[in-house]
Amino acid sequence: MIEALIYFTGAFFLLIITPGPGVLSVAGVGSGFGYRTGVRYIAGLWLGTNLVAIAVVSGLAVVLETVPELQLVFLVVSVAFLFYLAARIALAGSTIAFARAVKVPGAVDGIFLQFVNPKAYVVHGTLFVSFPLGFESTTTEIIVKFVLINIIWVPVHFAWLYLGVSLKRMALAPATQRRINILMALAMVIVVVLALLQGQGMLDG
Repeated sequence: MIEALIYFTGAFFLLIITPGPGVLSVAGVGSGFGYRTGVRYIAGLWLGTNLVAIAVVSGLAVVLETVPELQLVFLVVSVAFLFYLAARIALAGSTIAFARAVKVPGAVDGIFLQFVNPKAYVVHGTLFVSFPLGFESTTTEIIVKFVLINIIWVPVHFAWLYLGVSLKRMALAPATQRRINILMALAMVIVVVLALLQGQGMLDG
């Protein structure tokens, strides 16, 4: 059982530590809007990821895997939202007139991002199905996995927030800070492109 726990935590750590929409957006929100906004955004992401995990356990992931049209809807909505969030990060602190009305990201944005992100369903589906821990009780195993996931998830996302906030607190010149925000947003756009390519592969397959 100990070996199974190590495999499970190692797999999840590798899945969550690598740059993806969640952690990149956390760093971008921290860099563009600061610590308090970042904490609210993380709270939304945390609630969203646990709701997705609950949905996976209850069988929604199976529905997503068997209905290509539903996969397409989730993919289009998630990509559109990621572009929207990237634009908000890129325009944070900008002197462009219309950018001043850009809404600060909050908990609702974090929840929505996780809810429409097909990758979140795939990751949690893999974790809850492919890594049995050896408990006799299915309920116990699910609870243990939820606890382990959250123990890893929370500090990793706060580490990315710290990275983003640290860039903001360096008292960089406004132009430099804007360039950093734009780079953060571009990184998210790259993730969006990769999501599109991966999603197209899933739909074609």
